[in-house]
Amino acid sequence: MNIVMALFPLIILIAMGYLLKQTRFVTDDFWGNSEKLNYFILFPSLLFLNLSNVELDLATVSSMLGILILVILLAAIALFVVKKIYNIPVQRFGVYMQSQVRFNTYIGLSLMASLFGPKGMQMFAMLIAVAIPLVNILSVLALSSLSWNTLGKTVISITRNPLILGCIVGVSFNLLDLGVMESIEQLVKLLAAMSLPLGLLSVGAALQFDQFKTNISGLLMNVFGRLLIMPILAFAVCQAFHLSHLESMILVVFFSLPTASAAYILTRYFHGDSELMAGIISLQTLCFALTFPLLMSLFF
Repeated sequence: MNIVMALFPLIILIAMGYLLKQTRFVTDDFWGNSEKLNYFILFPSLLFLNLSNVELDLATVSSMLGILILVILLAAIALFVVKKIYNIPVQRFGVYMQSQVRFNTYIGLSLMASLFGPKGMQMFAMLIAVAIPLVNILSVLALSSLSWNTLGKTVISITRNPLILGCIVGVSFNLLDLGVMESIEQLVKLLAAMSLPLGLLSVGAALQFDQFKTNISGLLMNVFGRLLIMPILAFAVCQAFHLSHLESMILVVFFSLPTASAAYILTRYFHGDSELMAGIISLQTLCFALTFPLLMSLFF
């Protein structure tokens, strides 16, 4: 499918969310409540549904998983080195970490279905089963002042993360070959079906442009790192390990995604620089519509 056509419904839903928020077609309370609903119930249901039913062929995607972990850890290590050199405060460093290692799963799942069909969705589901816990742990660590006094809060935040729990429960049901009642499965499917469109609308509603006037250079550096450096690094590693064309495409698409809109929620929870996080999410989401077709035409 044409890249532009695959992006079209995503862009429209994001634009709708932005216009609905700006015109106050629905109250501001709706967006906060819908994000909370999606983060704690709908999106974990989607993760559970995908991971409990997917055919977990780890042997097939072992190379992809290895490269996924390698690229994420390389980025995280580089950021920790930069933090040490420039003495970056935790409130801002947590934003930088999330802007580079987290990914917008709503956009990713929508793209995989459009571009690669069921096979791509299956491979992507196995990737996010590993990626979501990993990037959430890195994000919590980056937002925390690591000490014995804060260790308990950090561990509790990781274990209570609904996205991590959704992945763990979904994979557990899959590996143990546990079934659910048909009526419950239908309920989970209905909840999961609401997640992607509501999530994309919420991405649009969360777009904020105030930071563009005061911190444009910092915002552009984060956009450049996430939307260009990360996918280029992923492509280079894929070529070094001789991955197949489809595997390379899926990994490059994964690392081409803008950061997660849920990063704003986590940043606020840990009292990080939430305004900067909102600006980064907004600019990355906008620029993604330009950088993604460029990368696809360049590499594939």
